[in-house]
Amino acid sequence: MILTANSLPGLFRLLIAQRGLCWRLVSRELAQRFRGSMLGLVWAVLTPLLTAAVFTLVFTGIFPTRWGTGGSSPFDFALLLLVGLSIYTLFSEAVGRAPRLIIDNANYVTRVIFPLEILPPVIILSGLVNLLITVLLVVIGYYFAHGTLHATALLLPVVLLPFLIFLMAAVILVATIGVFVRDVGLIIAPILTFMLFLSPIFFPVEAVPEAWRFIVRFNPLTPIITQSRAVLIFGEWPNFLALAVYLLCALGALAVAHWVFRRLRGGFADVL
Repeated sequence: MILTANSLPGLFRLLIAQRGLCWRLVSRELAQRFRGSMLGLVWAVLTPLLTAAVFTLVFTGIFPTRWGTGGSSPFDFALLLLVGLSIYTLFSEAVGRAPRLIIDNANYVTRVIFPLEILPPVIILSGLVNLLITVLLVVIGYYFAHGTLHATALLLPVVLLPFLIFLMAAVILVATIGVFVRDVGLIIAPILTFMLFLSPIFFPVEAVPEAWRFIVRFNPLTPIITQSRAVLIFGEWPNFLALAVYLLCALGALAVAHWVFRRLRGGFADVL
């Protein structure tokens, strides 16, 4: 008997029931990521710092970017940049791995009774560890720069929850299609590049010309990046109404992705 879920509530029940297995796979994923490296987990700290340093040099020294509220100094710009990059990196890593997620775990499909539904949360949670490390760096950096912290930073999980549900929907859908259409991986790469430069990572939304601003606002990363900065950097309350709408859309997307997964799962073994 294959462990599976036939509805969206059933999917959440399955993930809760299999949380022990999920955490073991996340631990193995993190161990494999840094296996053989001399610095190990230190790279999870150095990588975002070095990336932010390079982009800060480019966008403050070569192509100056101005933010309407705060962020006028290179250090403040680096903090804003780290928040945006952490969210994009989580999205990019998860969706970028999705086309081969089931293909690379074919043994779970053909040989073992295994709940395939936990594979997307595993890669998302492993990427979330890097995001949390980066957020911690932002909080520490902001405190040393300004001598204070915003209580609204505690609301970051509220901002990220709808995004994580949307991300799981995207990973499930791309992973399912990737089993049958191997070109998906080639399509995803340029899409991720477009999303990098169409997200308000290096610039505020207000800096985009009015005629093109709708493209940036339509990007699903935009509200999460802007509201994460609001609670972490600017000390503002999140827009709960916008987050509620985002959550409903994310749940709808997850329901569709899970439906597609259930309809096509029976053909995985034949293709693999």
